[in-house]
Amino acid sequence: MSLILRWLFDLGVRFGRTLDWMMLGALLALMGIGLVVLHSASGGSPHLVIAQGSRFAVGLGALWLMSRISPAQLRNWTPLVFGLTLVPLLAVLFIGTGRHGAHWINLGVIYFQPAELIKLSLPMMVAWYLNRRALPPRLDVVLVAAVIIAVPTALILLQPDFGTAMLVAVSGAFALYLAGLPWWWFGTAFAGVAAVAPAAWFWLLKPYQKDRIFTFLNPESDPLGAGWNIIQSKIAIGAGGLSGKGWGQGSQSHLNYIPEHTTDFIFAVLSEEFGWIGVVVVLALYLFVVGRCLWIAAEARDGYSRLLAGALGLAFCVYVIVNGGMIAGLLPVVGVPMPLLSYGGTSAVSLLAGLGVVMAVRVYKPVHAR
Repeated sequence: MSLILRWLFDLGVRFGRTLDWMMLGALLALMGIGLVVLHSASGGSPHLVIAQGSRFAVGLGALWLMSRISPAQLRNWTPLVFGLTLVPLLAVLFIGTGRHGAHWINLGVIYFQPAELIKLSLPMMVAWYLNRRALPPRLDVVLVAAVIIAVPTALILLQPDFGTAMLVAVSGAFALYLAGLPWWWFGTAFAGVAAVAPAAWFWLLKPYQKDRIFTFLNPESDPLGAGWNIIQSKIAIGAGGLSGKGWGQGSQSHLNYIPEHTTDFIFAVLSEEFGWIGVVVVLALYLFVVGRCLWIAAEARDGYSRLLAGALGLAFCVYVIVNGGMIAGLLPVVGVPMPLLSYGGTSAVSLLAGLGVVMAVRVYKPVHAR
């Protein structure tokens, strides 16, 4: 019996040696909280909880798999991975489906969102390119990196999915920033975007996207239409108070005042039912995951690993900030899910796979590497 237990223990150690158990503990806590809140938001129906739990299981498998691939191997595969993820991103423009465009590919049993894969492959590609050049990058290197970022961003804008496109662009820009690019470069780029914003307003943005911006500036202008989500979300946050109304007692979600209460606005359900205490606990878990990513990036011995782990950690932080700002009415509604809380499979799997890459950076530290 003792031999069997020892064999099982050794087997577990061998399979788990590449995992960062501290980060994994925080991720499991976030997934557990997400399932608890989803159970309440769905009205106690086990269907969504089981489906999301299954997706988390797939995501954890992807995390474990990616954690066992050394950054050196991943660096060699990066151009191929980036190219392969561009194929479905291009295909979705022709065969995709969605409420406001072509965002998803129907695979029969599931809906697949190609843009979520780019959130992982784009930082990989920018880090791969920058790692092969002298840093901080010169103008010609920055321009090539900008083209690498612009191609998938433009394809996502054509879907159109403005929010995801901006998040993808930011994840690539973080790799440039971590490579030593001065702040004034980003200030210049922001000024350039601001200069072309009037043209984008007339030629690029769809009517529903303009409505979202108008609603962000003044949600009370259309309280029963475009402003409904933001107003009800603010009411839910305020009604939660310090300790919340209790699990399953949130009136805003259970009376269907918040339409997207299982997906983009699930954080409002958490705020109403668990109050500020629940919000602080969840934000502390997010902060720990981001801090752990940045610590691993700082400890990495090669440039590719450092840029990739740092960019993925900062991108994860931006997802939390954008969704939190969206439900609090501080940012426009752009359809960004809250990581590991919002219902959805592709996003959860790609996020966990990305964090598996960060765990691999912690384990595999080649002494002689660029």
